[in-house]
Amino acid sequence: MSILFTPYKIGNREIKNRFVKSATYESMATPDGMVTDKLIAMYTLLAKGDVGLIIPGFMNVHPDGKAMPFQTGIFDDTMIPGLRRLTGAVHGHGAKIFFQLAHAGMQTSKEVLGRTPMGPSSSRRDPVYLFKPARMTQDDIMTAIRAFSDAAQRAAQAGADGIQIHAAHGYLISQFLSPFLNDRDDAWGGTDENRFRLLKEVLTAVRRVLPADMPVIVKINVNDFAPKDGVTPELAKKYCGWLAALKVDGIETSCSLPVYSFMNMVRGDVPVRELTRAFPLWKRPFAWVMTKRLEGKYNLEEGYNLEGAKVIKSATGSTPLIAVGGMRSLRFMEQHLLDGTMDFVAMARPFIREPLLVKRFREGTAEAVSCVSCNQCFAAMMHKLPLRCYNKNL
Repeated sequence: MSILFTPYKIGNREIKNRFVKSATYESMATPDGMVTDKLIAMYTLLAKGDVGLIIPGFMNVHPDGKAMPFQTGIFDDTMIPGLRRLTGAVHGHGAKIFFQLAHAGMQTSKEVLGRTPMGPSSSRRDPVYLFKPARMTQDDIMTAIRAFSDAAQRAAQAGADGIQIHAAHGYLISQFLSPFLNDRDDAWGGTDENRFRLLKEVLTAVRRVLPADMPVIVKINVNDFAPKDGVTPELAKKYCGWLAALKVDGIETSCSLPVYSFMNMVRGDVPVRELTRAFPLWKRPFAWVMTKRLEGKYNLEEGYNLEGAKVIKSATGSTPLIAVGGMRSLRFMEQHLLDGTMDFVAMARPFIREPLLVKRFREGTAEAVSCVSCNQCFAAMMHKLPLRCYNKNL
């Protein structure tokens, strides 16, 4: 039997195979963040398709941490019944489900929040929405930490098997970790230890309220691809060594600060026309020029985060490593599981295209994914459309 179909544990939760549905924004919740039947149906189908671990799209832990419209929320007790329906549907088909807890920080817009977004620093103007964020006070930071712990409690009450702290992709914790975005000179910035403090305090807070046997994993950038002075693989190695010392139950490696380098995160085609149309009319000429310049520079490279994963692996010891980024063929996945580069294969776009992909792999009817990384699904997100494959040529 292929190693891909052998069980492996994250904490004390046994995952039936090595396949993970990496979290992806779905744009399927109600306007106030409640779970919908459409959202449940999508994840039920993935569970039926034999995905071992499902991580739904980022759930905002606080109203001020909302990144996108129709984002699933976990910031109020009224959301627990819907979330419980979601976990029950996934468990009914033998899959495990971890909730990804997130706070957008400054990576959102005034239109979404109804106020100026907050972040670690106020020195950089957002290159997409053109605002300067409000610098978070000590009280703001403590409020965010409490929001993560309260959300973790709700995840446990809703029956989630574990939680994932989102510390990647330029959201709040990622902003504090990044020297490029965090220019504070207080206890929350100025040194690597201080920039790591928010993640450490969030981990401490959520563990304090969770059942002792509930796994906590972290998603983190191995490379910010910032214009300068961001998280690099070597800095990520330091951070992940600290995470291993804190005994996190798993680490998922990813990359990119999307407002500065989104194509590093979703390597493949650049859907210039579709992305440009998501901007107001007055911004479209500029958006067209900027996205057009990206064409041909980010072609898909299978396993494009694995070099960074290899750097951090030496610091993480036996902590399970989940790798996402361009996994496309069975042979490639097997090779890097066997050589110890990773312990789980995480995919996002392939599962959007083929929810039953793992079942097809197991039955021998497929040896590679059919997703061509056209990124039409990513462009649809910018238009607030529900998550699905939008490629009309497949």
